[in-house]
Amino acid sequence: MANASGRRCAIKAICIAGAGSGSGKTTLTLALIASLKHKGYRVAAFKIGPDFIDPGHHARLTGKPARNLDGWMLTRDANLACFQQHAQAVDIAVVEGVMGLFDGYDGKTEAGSTAQMAKWLGLPVILIVSAKSMARSAAALVQGFERFDPDLHFAGVIFNHVASPRHLQYLADALEGHVTMPLLGGIPVSPEIQIPERHLGLFTAESHPLDQTHVDRLAALLEKSVDIDRMIADLPDVVLPRVHIEPALISQPILTGPVRIGVAKDTAFCFYYSDNLDSLEAAGAQLIPFSPLTDQKLPENIDGLYLGGGYPEMFGKQLSGNMALRQEIAEKRQDNMPIYGECGGFMYLCRDLTDMTGERHDMVGCFPFSIRMLPRLKSLGYREIQLQADCLLGQTGQTLRGHEFHYSEIVSPAADIPTRYITTRRDGQPSASEGYQVHQTLGSYIHLHFGSNQFATSSFVAACHHYHQNRIQS
Repeated sequence: MANASGRRCAIKAICIAGAGSGSGKTTLTLALIASLKHKGYRVAAFKIGPDFIDPGHHARLTGKPARNLDGWMLTRDANLACFQQHAQAVDIAVVEGVMGLFDGYDGKTEAGSTAQMAKWLGLPVILIVSAKSMARSAAALVQGFERFDPDLHFAGVIFNHVASPRHLQYLADALEGHVTMPLLGGIPVSPEIQIPERHLGLFTAESHPLDQTHVDRLAALLEKSVDIDRMIADLPDVVLPRVHIEPALISQPILTGPVRIGVAKDTAFCFYYSDNLDSLEAAGAQLIPFSPLTDQKLPENIDGLYLGGGYPEMFGKQLSGNMALRQEIAEKRQDNMPIYGECGGFMYLCRDLTDMTGERHDMVGCFPFSIRMLPRLKSLGYREIQLQADCLLGQTGQTLRGHEFHYSEIVSPAADIPTRYITTRRDGQPSASEGYQVHQTLGSYIHLHFGSNQFATSSFVAACHHYHQNRIQS
């Protein structure tokens, strides 16, 4: 890739990978970003996998949207293009992995793993290992990771949950003569820097924003534990990949006026892939944020609504109490405004929601469904959808990919509500039908990534454009 001066761009970049889930990837990633920002670096952050919560925290620290990279939802070229586009104007890119370094879609291949993405992007890997209740055995673990895939390049290992300086010395002694990668340091047990969790994972950046004190504490802890300056200096330059992206197969609509799409954004609705929002803007839409929690009316002169996921169950009473906005959204459904809701947004568009305490809350009522929260996980995993009828997101036969993760279920399905998706799991096995449509309102539990099929973006914006024309002519 060439930068503005015509030269190929080379930056510093690193992939943070764990020995397994819970190793401390997010803590290390946030601490590293905080330290780099303190040192004056321009930082871009990326998250491997479909997670929304970690990218939200990344964005708080970098000051810019974090991007999801995903080896199943997106093609190799789409991932390379995303990295190329958003890393070219920074000094260093920090990529947080998913699960353990080699964990992916199955036990036979590297597909969907952090290791696969690191190799696609040509990134050196920092391995973080929880050393809790470990000493010499940690060396055997690190040695196994180092030898498992000779095509990976390791920048070093950092131990987490280190009990004392003496514990760290045991670990260093154990590594000596058994591994090649350098020991970069050890992070002590530090409960004060932990972000609290709830049923969908860590608290979001909207519900638990990292204040400056917490950010400073993160940076100081890592800088005491790791020689950041030397670590960065020792990183090889990463040349951003050359990627040729074919132009969109569908022409974007020719707009006779601004297409304005209201996007629900507050502590109840905060799960959006940044690339989805960018693609809507690139297709000609102006995105207007609004809050279903606090706004008494929708933004003026809008032509569509996008309600992403989040935690409506945590704010059921407040959402239900905002009757004016609920009624206005229901009226827009009757008026055939394009409305798209996924997961939490879909739940909000249903008739009512029973939260984890058993309390029932009236919702918008676009769909005649009752939603009930469960004390256990209801559904988790990648999904591919094929459109079995034309809808807001495309034409019959087109496919998109996404991810499903929720603790709720529909308890009163209506047989006469048509579905637009034929849904399969990542392994190709059929899943429950999804994509309910009433008028021009489409809802589903699945978080779709529009980068898996750009037809979705142009189709949604085209539907909003059609509504816009009818609105201004009426």
